[in-house]
Amino acid sequence: MNFKRLAVAGIVATSLGTISSVASAACTNDVWNKVMTRGKIVVGVKADYKPWGYRNTDGSIIGMEIDIAQAAADAMGVELETVAVQSSNRMQFLEQGKIDMMIATMSDRADRREIVGITQPNYYTSGTNIMAPKALGFKDWEQLRGKPVCGKQGAFYNEVVTERYGVEVVAFTGNAEAKQALRDKKCVAWVYDDSSIGSDLSSGEFEDFEMPLASEDDNPWALAVPLAEKDCVFGHFMSGLTFNMHQSGQLIELEKKWGIQATKYLQDKNAAYSDWLADK
Repeated sequence: MNFKRLAVAGIVATSLGTISSVASAACTNDVWNKVMTRGKIVVGVKADYKPWGYRNTDGSIIGMEIDIAQAAADAMGVELETVAVQSSNRMQFLEQGKIDMMIATMSDRADRREIVGITQPNYYTSGTNIMAPKALGFKDWEQLRGKPVCGKQGAFYNEVVTERYGVEVVAFTGNAEAKQALRDKKCVAWVYDDSSIGSDLSSGEFEDFEMPLASEDDNPWALAVPLAEKDCVFGHFMSGLTFNMHQSGQLIELEKKWGIQATKYLQDKNAAYSDWLADK
């Protein structure tokens, strides 16, 4: 272990003095110690969800979440290795020790907190929005009232926009069918998760479309360490790193870097965590 990693480990350990003696005794910090000893952290990321995580032309994985993983590795003084994960296996990979940490567009849910160590604050969010032709010029959700809107069968977004804004949802079995119906002008918009819509818009295949409205019903995204280390060195370190990235505005800058439509969530967190002495 080199001096820098020893120093980081020492600083983190000192900062956790408020942890009770019982909790401290229960912390083995196995994964954290493994990472620091070998000088490398293995992070599970998406490789098919542009611009949060996707394959570059040289085959490497790049994106906003990979930049967050790199920030963690840099702060720990270790190298970064990324492993592509899917929604169906990301938690299992973490449980099985195939990865040390996961940053992979995962929503923060109570049932998932029982499986992996979800740290706070959350680093990002997604919500309900629409993709619509730029030519229609939608500016407000109320403009959709009484109009046909494409949706995916079973998605909770359908019920929400129907009850809240009186839209006429035309539901399809899959996303591809719904988006094709939008292209065919069978509906005026496609309602779905804004991160998925953002991924579509960044693909270059929807040049004549936009995501024009303010997203609603935020569902924060969860960064996760092994469950046993959530309240130990690893979990507290990542909580502090995420807080600092919110406070400094680094997450907002990454959002801009990757061409992602600005989210109110990051702006609100940046304001909430601002340094009260910064303008003194």
